[in-house]
This record gives sequence, C-alpha cells and structure tokens, in this order.
Amino acid sequence: MTQLNTDPRAATIAADPTVPAIHITRDFRATPAQLIRAHTDPEIVPLWMGPAKRTMAVDYWDARSGGSWRYVDTTDDVELGFHGCFHEISDERIVQTFTFEGMPEGVALETMTFEDLGDGLTRLHAKSLCDSFEARDGWLASGMETGVDEGYRALDGLLTEGRV
Repeated sequence: MTQLNTDPRAATIAADPTVPAIHITRDFRATPAQLIRAHTDPEIVPLWMGPAKRTMAVDYWDARSGGSWRYVDTTDDVELGFHGCFHEISDERIVQTFTFEGMPEGVALETMTFEDLGDGLTRLHAKSLCDSFEARDGWLASGMETGVDEGYRALDGLLTEGRV
C-alpha cells in the first residue's frame, strides 16, 4: 500500500493497490467506547472532525444501526454538504456510507474498528471503499490528510480535557 504520512504523530493513510480503498490507522489515548462516542455524538463530532479552519453544522444525525446523517461544512464562505447512513454501530465498529453532495454518484463504504491496545490506548482502523480507483485517487489528491490530522489532533485535545 502507498502511504501518505510518515510523521509518527500523524495518522497513517494508505492507498490499497488492489481495490479502490483508503486505509487510515491512528492511535489514541482513549478507550474504544470514548472513540465510538466521539464518532457518533452529534454534539461532539463538530468539535473535532475535519480541518481546523472550517465550521461544521449538523443537519441531522441519527447515530444508530439503520440511522442516517447529514452535515454542512463551511470554509471561507463555501458550503459543502455530506450525508450517509449508519449501517452498524456496535461496541467494536461503525459501518457507514459517506457521500459528498458535490459528487452524489460517488458513495464510499466506511468501516471503523477500534482495537483496544491496553493501558488506555486504542488503535482506530478505518477503511473507506470507494466506487472507483479514480474516486479514491481524487480523495487522496484533495489534501484529505490535513483534515484527518487536524481533526484527530482536536480529538486528542477533547480526550485530554475529559470532554469525550
């Protein structure tokens, strides 16, 4: 797999050479339950997800197996909508779809698992399966690593402050 980040404090982002998928791995000083809450609580998600320079407004967020979600990101007065469905939320993983409304034909299937490493550490494994190599490569070329790394650093701060 081709990796984008080599900074040990950053998430590892890798392109799968055999299927149009992106793999993200990141360690957190948190429990799996804290990370699941951080990814499913509509009051917490906007505090950390994405690049620091954007604001996120949740339109709706029904975090349960079979539920759906939508939010709007605003950066420099440009609004971008995203939506999806939660297929599964359990104690070990989240499975959901992800669609950028500017490209509604491109739907990714995302699976996040939370590996308890012991001693208060959890490794997040995320896989985004895109509908084509072109779509996957477009995500990778978009600068997504900035949003991933800035968002996860913000999540680290929330965890340290005891807000999650």
